[in-house]
Amino acid sequence: MKTLLLALLFAQNQSLFDGKTLAGWRPAGASWAVEDGAIKSVPKVGFREDLLSVEEYEDFELEFEWKISPGGNSGVKYRLQEAVFLNESIARPGIKKFEDVVKDEIVNRRSSRDKLKPGDRGQVYTVAFEFQLIDDANYKDGVKPNQTTGSLYSFLPAEKRVAKAPGSWNTAKLVVRGDRFEHWINWTQVLAGSLKSPAIAAGAGKRWGTDHPVYDWLVKQPKTKSPILLQNHGDAAWFRNLRIKRL
Repeated sequence: MKTLLLALLFAQNQSLFDGKTLAGWRPAGASWAVEDGAIKSVPKVGFREDLLSVEEYEDFELEFEWKISPGGNSGVKYRLQEAVFLNESIARPGIKKFEDVVKDEIVNRRSSRDKLKPGDRGQVYTVAFEFQLIDDANYKDGVKPNQTTGSLYSFLPAEKRVAKAPGSWNTAKLVVRGDRFEHWINWTQVLAGSLKSPAIAAGAGKRWGTDHPVYDWLVKQPKTKSPILLQNHGDAAWFRNLRIKRL
């Protein structure tokens, strides 16, 4: 009976990575590769993109293993609201702050993939919630409390720090059910809360301003079903043994 129950439980889990190819993930240019049985974000590419699963999920439990390069920054994103194409090589007179660049692109749509020129730099910026994965001790820009590994990036800080040193494999689990989420690192729950908590509106307002489209997307969250996203933040990070269960 126990063997049958375990078999049924395992059958409910869907593998997101076959260990050899990026089958089941949407094309993302040169930003991602498969290396030694793991999905790797390629650092310092001219145009970087997050890796999105083909299938979309609403309530789910995702388990995976990950490691980060020394000084590296990455994450797993969920509840995607919008993706904004940013050609960072085009002129935007008087606009320098990243948040203002995003707003300018949303309003004016100045760039597109088919207009990219050789040597252009940029990214596809994804508006979503992020399970932060980072080298807490050595990230070049420093790490604020709500940016540590396991945090809900820029909103809620992880309550415990249990990640291993860069270059070491860690386990992680992400649970999303309705507006509730849980972040687990190395079998320890490091954060749990609500995506509708006042901290979301406060954090979004502080970073983006309450008149910004990104603020509305993050606070109102009109989309509840989305791909799973692996973030390419410009540094090397690795992911393997990704399994997901719909709840």
